[in-house]
Amino acid sequence: MNLTLHEIGKVVNALNDYSVFPDEVIKKIEFDSRKISAGDLFLPLKGVRDGHDFIKQAQANGAQATFSERDESEIAYLRVVDTLAAFQKLAAYYRQKMQVKVIAVTGSNGKTTTKDMIAATLSAKYATYKTQGNYNNELGLPYTILQMPEDTDYLILEMGQDHFGDIHLLSELARPNLAVVTMVGEAHLAFFKDQAQIAEGKMQIQDGLVHDGGLIIPNDPLLRPFIRTNQVTSFGEGGDIYLTNVVEGKDKTTFEVNFVQGVFEIPVSGAYNAKNALLAVYIAHQLGVETTAIIQSLRTLKLTKNRTQWIKSTSGIEILSDVYNANPTAMALALDSFSTIQGEKKVAVLADMLELGESSKALHQSILLHLNPEVIQRLFLYGEEMWALAEVVSEIYPIGAVRFYQKNKTTDEKEALISDLLERVDSGTQVFLKGSNSMQLDEVVAAFLAKNK
Repeated sequence: MNLTLHEIGKVVNALNDYSVFPDEVIKKIEFDSRKISAGDLFLPLKGVRDGHDFIKQAQANGAQATFSERDESEIAYLRVVDTLAAFQKLAAYYRQKMQVKVIAVTGSNGKTTTKDMIAATLSAKYATYKTQGNYNNELGLPYTILQMPEDTDYLILEMGQDHFGDIHLLSELARPNLAVVTMVGEAHLAFFKDQAQIAEGKMQIQDGLVHDGGLIIPNDPLLRPFIRTNQVTSFGEGGDIYLTNVVEGKDKTTFEVNFVQGVFEIPVSGAYNAKNALLAVYIAHQLGVETTAIIQSLRTLKLTKNRTQWIKSTSGIEILSDVYNANPTAMALALDSFSTIQGEKKVAVLADMLELGESSKALHQSILLHLNPEVIQRLFLYGEEMWALAEVVSEIYPIGAVRFYQKNKTTDEKEALISDLLERVDSGTQVFLKGSNSMQLDEVVAAFLAKNK
């Protein structure tokens, strides 16, 4: 990180006389004192624990200095009113100083996969850096900016939205050259009036766009009222760019596009993943990456963990793990794709989709439209909200083909779920798992694999 202590102090308007401290180059900034190494700046945050209580530990690990909301006597420090706000201000400054090109990605579903695909295709020609894991909020995004290598050409930033206004803040920080909205679904509906307000929140990604910055959005009427730039590209049916000749397989999906010749292949199943790849192909093509390089980058793509990941056990059971997160649109698309994959025996393990508010029951029940007992023969449903689906799906499934496991404040039947899966799923079966991250279906996958080595 190309910043000195005094430069940082000036940027964040530090309240103390930091000139008394050596103007050393700061290697990086960390908010976890355990990750501090020599030459770093510590960022104490207030959460469950007050980060100021860990300043001494950070110093012991080699911290050169610390941000602080109080006076310190044993370590060089920059006193600020709000450490997180100072961190965000510094990130915005650093993004401008480095003159990096920023591509921002948001959406109710597919933003992490799309981010990975854009980074992969652009890296064939440019030095790229992307959001790591799910660092897509008011802390993770500035952290990503300040962690990027100094030679970065393109910074691919994922932006998450839990509440209205989240994307506005992140866009103003990032000042994107290009903004991408993957889709508008029902994620976090509990915190919004309706889906239209979710769309409005997503379109706040325009708020920080640089002059003449571009916007790529689905051809969705929900988004049109909120367009505020002339540089708009729509995708999907009826849009400016779209997929053709999509062929879904278990381990890969192939497709073509309408704006450049070539057959593209991604090492994951699902037409919805091909839609995400469409955006990466278009962006890379517009930025001068050769088509052959785009094809090769997508073919060897590595996605963030727990996104549409096939795992095969030694006992012959094939697991399609998509357990990082879930909303009704994403679950419906994934089930539709799973249903098209060749295989005689299929099982689905579905867990609660959270933060859907008053619409939760109806949205869980809507998954019924994507379940066919002739294709997916058995269902294992887990969580308090999934009872709504269990009630209606039992009307079309044979007796005993649907099993429900509780998870609430007093009861958690996850162990029973794991036990029944181990007992009832045999060789040659394809098992699909999806649910909200806090349902921790990754534990089910791990336990299942441990017994099937």
